[in-house]
Amino acid sequence: MELRKINDRVFYYPHQPETDRPMLAYIKGDKFSLAIDAGNSAYHVDEFYKALEAQKLKKPDFTVITHWHWDHTFGMHRISGLSIAHNKTNEFLGKEKTKIFDKAYLDFLKNDDKCFGKEYKNNKKVVIV
Repeated sequence: MELRKINDRVFYYPHQPETDRPMLAYIKGDKFSLAIDAGNSAYHVDEFYKALEAQKLKKPDFTVITHWHWDHTFGMHRISGLSIAHNKTNEFLGKEKTKIFDKAYLDFLKNDDKCFGKEYKNNKKVVIV
């Protein structure tokens, strides 16, 4: 997938419906860069960063999390720079972090949410921070 340019400072990485990967955005500042959302996995973040590199853009200094859903937060462990999230997002992720080690819960997520199951197929590790 290719990074799309809105103008010289604003870019986005398109939504991928087959795995519910949300659109990720990038804002290039004079001193700092900002990403909007961390994606749904380390693999999503890696693809986004490769797309940034292809456009000769640096990795973000900051990543702002818009909300707590898995598809916007489960890539946080892989981001570059600092993340910024609301305290309620942190509370939710703290609860999910403890539940994710329960195999029955993880199996439920993979079977109940087809997109989650596709993103984390072949026993890909789920990491929540």
